[in-house]
Amino acid sequence: MNQLTITLPELPYAVEEAMNRLRINIKFCGKNTRKILLTSCLPNEGKSTVSSYLWKMLAEAGFPTVLLDADLRKSVMKNRFQIEYGEEMKGLNHYLSGMAEYDEVVYETNIQNGYLVPCTQLLENPSALLEDVRFKELLNKLSEDYRFVIIDTPPLGSVSDGALIASMCDGAVLVVRAGDTPKGLIKQSLHEIEQSGCKLLGTVLNRAEVKSRAYGKYYGKYGSKYGYGYGYGYGYGSEEKTEKQK
Repeated sequence: MNQLTITLPELPYAVEEAMNRLRINIKFCGKNTRKILLTSCLPNEGKSTVSSYLWKMLAEAGFPTVLLDADLRKSVMKNRFQIEYGEEMKGLNHYLSGMAEYDEVVYETNIQNGYLVPCTQLLENPSALLEDVRFKELLNKLSEDYRFVIIDTPPLGSVSDGALIASMCDGAVLVVRAGDTPKGLIKQSLHEIEQSGCKLLGTVLNRAEVKSRAYGKYYGKYGSKYGYGYGYGYGYGSEEKTEKQK
């Protein structure tokens, strides 16, 4: 199997604890919850950061876990993991285009039990490729080979890719940036997940002040309808606040 060395910075204690709670809750979602989508309403809400660390923590806890970088339009994983993608390196884009097979795009990493299917080249319009049967076959094959498949997707409010992928997944986690994401857009994104037939596992309230209850009232209003909770809120350090996140 191909191998990659990745680097992820250590998290501040409070953030690590919040991510650990998310990992534990994901673990108890049931044995049939294997393909898990992480998405957001808008760009720069932190979904790729959450995807990366959730994947890492699940793997380090002893669960064979693969991270699928399905944000084919604007992936940030290359920079996040500090990976140099050589010209010969193949990823999801090659697989969907028929230029590579399954064994060529799944990489073992230096994270024990952690595997990665990267996006090595951005595409302007990947929707047709995501609708192709090869993508669904890939998801099913990954879910057979690994306990968890963590799928990082484009924001729901930007393009239709996220909702399309959600229709093929067992569960979804919505990342929301506290104080930035309009509540109407959150409601719309929750509706899109519901319409896709994908179960909403929970939300991550990102960059939240612990004392803030502004979103609590909103979650209380809509939580019963959509069946989700928000117990994973946390804020990033100064470095994260200055970095453009997806």
